[in-house]
Parts: sequence; C-alpha cells; structure tokens
Amino acid sequence: MSTINLTADDFEKTVTESDILLVDFWAEWCGPCKQFGPVYEEASKQNPDIKFGKIDTEAEQALASAAGITSIPTLMAFREGVLVFAQPGALPAPMLNNVIGAVRDLDMNAVRADIEAQRAKAAAE
Repeated sequence: MSTINLTADDFEKTVTESDILLVDFWAEWCGPCKQFGPVYEEASKQNPDIKFGKIDTEAEQALASAAGITSIPTLMAFREGVLVFAQPGALPAPMLNNVIGAVRDLDMNAVRADIEAQRAKAAAE
C-alpha cells in the first residue's frame, strides 16, 4: 500500500479506524523530509497491513499545530487509536523497521492499563 495524504478533515477518522497508522509530518521545502520520503514510501510497500499517512505541514498548519509539531519530519505511530510513538527526525530504513516492529509487538491491554493508571494518579493529585 502506498502512502495516503491526510488532512484535518480525515485525520481523526483515519486514526480511530486504523489498527496501526504511521503518520509522516513533512513539507516540500524540508531537505530531511525529502530524504525520509522514499524510505517511508518503501516501508509502506513492505508493510501492506499498516496504513501510512502523510501530512503536509504547510497545507495543514492547524493540524500540525494541534499535533504539537515543532520540527519536521516528525513520525507518529498510532495503534488502535492510541498515540504510541512520536519522534522528529529522518529515520534510516533499519530504524523505521524497528519502530514498525515495536508498534506491532505492543501489548495494547498493557498500554491501556498504563494510561488508566496515569489518569487515576493525575486525578488523585
């Protein structure tokens, strides 16, 4: 599967409806983004079970701001609607493959339990 362009109109729906979604925040003028683009595209072809999205931070400034993007490229990974990874910088292919493997291997029941524990602790303070 090749990458899809995401916008403010379809971002939330895509996050919530995808088992695993990787999102590349990028811009046309960004040199590291241009280096990372082919690596990301190749990963999307090698992992057809994962949805790969791209967000042009120039065209979607409000969405990039809402996502807290301060540096590009930034890669985010969502698993079952939960943000589980976010890191700025152009990843080489082996590191991107490691991220993909780690996201696949997550125990989402444990992740959700950790989130609930953090919420309960915050509410108690």
